[in-house]
Amino acid sequence: MPTFKIHHITSYEYDRPVTESINEIRITPYACEEQEILEHELNITGNPTLLNYTDYWGNRIGQFNVNPPHSELVIESKLVVRTKAPTDRTLVFNTGFEQLQQEINQSLALLELTKPEAIQHQEAIQEIVRQIYQPWKSVAATVQDCCQFIFQHFQYIKGITDIETTVDQIIEHRSGVCQDFAHVMLQVLRTLKIPSRYVSGYICPNKNGLRGEGATHAWVETWIPNYGWTGIDPTNNIWVSNTHVKLAVGRNFTDCSPVKGTFKGPAHQNLYVFVSVGYEDGHRFEERNQVKTPVVAEEGLYRPTIDEAGRQQQ
Repeated sequence: MPTFKIHHITSYEYDRPVTESINEIRITPYACEEQEILEHELNITGNPTLLNYTDYWGNRIGQFNVNPPHSELVIESKLVVRTKAPTDRTLVFNTGFEQLQQEINQSLALLELTKPEAIQHQEAIQEIVRQIYQPWKSVAATVQDCCQFIFQHFQYIKGITDIETTVDQIIEHRSGVCQDFAHVMLQVLRTLKIPSRYVSGYICPNKNGLRGEGATHAWVETWIPNYGWTGIDPTNNIWVSNTHVKLAVGRNFTDCSPVKGTFKGPAHQNLYVFVSVGYEDGHRFEERNQVKTPVVAEEGLYRPTIDEAGRQQQ
């Protein structure tokens, strides 16, 4: 069972003081059998009172306010987590769509996650479905084929998409990063009526050179009948094992953003994100990104902080 040390810093800098910063964070690992929190230290500018609760999806949420004028907001998470999933999962590859439908009929939560978005290029999604779906295949095999198709037919290119990129746009240019691969896979699986959800987290250092290591990452969890939720990573074409640390789950990245909020003041904001993931053998991977926005809030109005979700995930 590997143990990882994860250092995650989100830093907002403003060119003039802002006030009434109201924020929501999802940087405490998701509570599940596959991982165990050994240590977690959280430091926030001004040491505000943190309101903790669990949301609809089971995510651990922290809310806080920073009311006095400030030119910087830093949210620092120091985490030691042990992943307990096996290196190679033994999945159920003999349960089909008839059994899946029976389980969906017994759960409104699963039914909710079978509904695809209304998009313009749904015919392109249907074409992917026609290429991967065979009625005699199990649900797990179909999910695996979907993952492989996206891995083979979509290019992994950083910097060409952001949080506002739609599934239609991803379909058009057939490229992007992990969040984009996950959103396309969700659309395909939900078109097949397979319950699926978006996952935000980290992918940890390893000897296989997986894409996205050392930064916040995104993948998909899908419901396999007679088995339950299991993760699959279309960016790397693998079933999730003990190299992934899960932070949050939801319908899409908006349910899983590590940090989001609003502030008051006519200021330019810069976002810097630093993530360091260390393995127990001493190997460490670090990455620091800067995101800038030219938009300035009007005097007296609230405006959103740059959403960390799609800006940082790779």
